[in-house]
Amino acid sequence: MQVLKFKDVNELLERANKTMYGLAAGIFTKDIDKAMFFSSGLQAGTVWVNCYNVFNSQSPFGGYKMSGIGRELGEYGLQAYSEIKTVTMKVPQKNS
Repeated sequence: MQVLKFKDVNELLERANKTMYGLAAGIFTKDIDKAMFFSSGLQAGTVWVNCYNVFNSQSPFGGYKMSGIGRELGEYGLQAYSEIKTVTMKVPQKNS
C-alpha cells in the first residue's frame, strides 16, 4: 500500500492510470461523488470503495492493461466458453 500526496483528484487519477497494470484498486473517502468520479475513470478491473478484497461470485473479476485479458466469475466469465450465433430464417406465410 502506498500513501502519496496529491493536489487534486485529476492529478491522482492521471498518476494511477500511468501504471502498466490495472488489476484492482481501493479508494477510501467520505465523499461519494469523488469516489464515483474516480472509480469510473480508473483503469482497473476491480475498484473497492471504503473496503478492500471483498469478492462476490456473481461479480466479474479481471484486469486492465498488462493485468490480463477477459474476466472470471459471473456471466462475463462464461463468455470465453460460449459463442454467439445469429440465425435468420425466412418461413413461408400461411394464408389465413
